[in-house]
Amino acid sequence: MKNISILGSTGSIGKQTLDVVRQHPDSFQVEAMTAHRNKDLLLEQIYEFKPAIASITSKEDAEWLKANAGSETTIYHGMQGIIEAATCTAADLVLNSLVGSMGLLPTCQAIKAGKTLALANKESLVAGGSLVMKLAKIHNVDILPVDSEHSAIFQCLRGENTRQVSRIILTASGGPFRTLDKNQIESMDPSCALKHPNWSMGQKITIDSATMMNKGLEVIEAKWLFNLNSNQIDVLIHPESIIHSMVEFVDTSVIAQLGLPDMRVPIQFAISYPERIPLKTEKLNLSSLSQLNFEEADMDRFPNLKLAFNAMDIGGTMPCVLNAANEHLVPMYLEGKVSFYQMAHIIEKTMHKHKSFVYESVQELHEVEEWVEEQINAMVQEL
Repeated sequence: MKNISILGSTGSIGKQTLDVVRQHPDSFQVEAMTAHRNKDLLLEQIYEFKPAIASITSKEDAEWLKANAGSETTIYHGMQGIIEAATCTAADLVLNSLVGSMGLLPTCQAIKAGKTLALANKESLVAGGSLVMKLAKIHNVDILPVDSEHSAIFQCLRGENTRQVSRIILTASGGPFRTLDKNQIESMDPSCALKHPNWSMGQKITIDSATMMNKGLEVIEAKWLFNLNSNQIDVLIHPESIIHSMVEFVDTSVIAQLGLPDMRVPIQFAISYPERIPLKTEKLNLSSLSQLNFEEADMDRFPNLKLAFNAMDIGGTMPCVLNAANEHLVPMYLEGKVSFYQMAHIIEKTMHKHKSFVYESVQELHEVEEWVEEQINAMVQEL
C-alpha cells in the first residue's frame, strides 16, 4: 500500500490519478487532496476516498466543507492548506498537479519533508529548477515525471548510462493550429485554441499547447530532470501523439516510448514506480496505424518555443520571467485583451527588460513574478 497526497485533485490530472487509484484500491490510499474552487467535486472525493486532509483555496469554501465533510477529514484552506497536504506525515508520495508557479512552494516543502515527488506541475522546474534540484539532492528525494513526454524519456533511460545520451527528442502534437499560417492563426477566436486534437486538458495547458509554450516549458523542465543542455534537446511535431518522446544515444540508436494518448499511463507509472502494474485502458494496435508523421517545429509560426529556448540558455531568473509572463497573458488572451501573437511579443519585451540573476530562494522568484505582473499590466494597458 502506497499512501499518496494529490495536490489539485479536482483538475484533469488529479481526476485521472483518482481513476488509477480506483482501479488499484489495494495498492494506493489517498491521504490528502487539495482543490482550487470546485468544492462540490472535492466533497464527493472526500466521501469516496476519505483522506485525512483536504484543502481548498477560500476560507468560505473551507467552512462549507467542514460543515459537510464529516469528522474523518481535517479541512484547511489557502496556501497553508496546500502545504499541509504536501507535507502530510502519512503520505509516501506527493503528486503535484497544481497549475502554474504557485506549485513551486509546495514542491519545495514536499521535498524538504522527504516525500517522493510525482511532478505534473512543470512550472516548479521552469521557474525554480536549480533550487528544486538542489533540495532534491540534499534530501535524497526522487522526482518522478508525470508529463507524458518526460515520463517517456524517463522510461527510455531506465538501465541506461545517461552520459551516453546524445540528445532527447520531445514530441508535440502541434496543437489545433498546426496546419494554419500566421494570418489564419492570428484571426482565430480563442475558443478555437481550446479544441486540442488529441488530449483532454485544462484551459491553461490547452492554450499553452496551441501557442507551443507548453512544449517550451517542457524543454526547460527536461533540462533539469535529465541534466541536459539546450543542444541536447530537440522538439519534433508528431500529430498522432503515439510516440511520446525519444532518446538518441551516442551510437545513433534511438529508443522511443509509444502508447495511445491517455494520461493515466504516465500517472500510474509515476505513482507505482518502480513497479509496473496493470491498467484497464485501450491498448495500442500498431497494425491499425496507417502511418506516423513527423514535422520540424516551426518557431516562426510558434515563437513561444524559441523564447523558451532563449530563456533556458540565459538561465538564472529568465525562465521564471518567461513563465510568469505567459501565466498572466493566457487569461488575457482568453478574455480577448491580447491576440495570439501579441502574447509572444509582450513576453519577449518583458524578457528584454529583465536582467537575469542567480536566485537562491522562492521569495526572490516571487519578487520577480510581481515585477513581471507590473510590466505585463502596463504593456497591455498601452494596447
